[in-house]
Amino acid sequence: MFVTGVLASNILGQRLLSFWENVLGRIPVVKTIYNAVKQVSDTLFAPATGVQQGAPRAVSREGSWTIAFLTGRPGGDVANHLHGDYVSVYVPTTPNPTSGFFLMMPKAEVIELDMSVDEALRYVISMGVAAPDLPDARRP
Repeated sequence: MFVTGVLASNILGQRLLSFWENVLGRIPVVKTIYNAVKQVSDTLFAPATGVQQGAPRAVSREGSWTIAFLTGRPGGDVANHLHGDYVSVYVPTTPNPTSGFFLMMPKAEVIELDMSVDEALRYVISMGVAAPDLPDARRP
């Protein structure tokens, strides 16, 4: 992992990564899968600068109490049919978070969780075994 990081952070490594992405982009089935996975991972691990810029946040919903990610706002024609303020939410499945459910929910029903995307993903992938620490304000 360290060597990969070192290689990717210099000019030669960036050229190698670019070459590799071009090779993957020419293979019909691989191109589709690679681009989709890359877009999802780029979105999930974007810096936390707000939902408008595409940075996801860990959320849940009372009554469901599952880990989900707030990914933005509904767009396209579906936005014309939603009445009120809605948000786009991705609910990953355990133990493979790349499969899951995409929901559009009323913003008022979404509860923002006090955990990072990394902590939330670890929690989902571990099937609840690797629970994040409680925030200081809620420790017993």
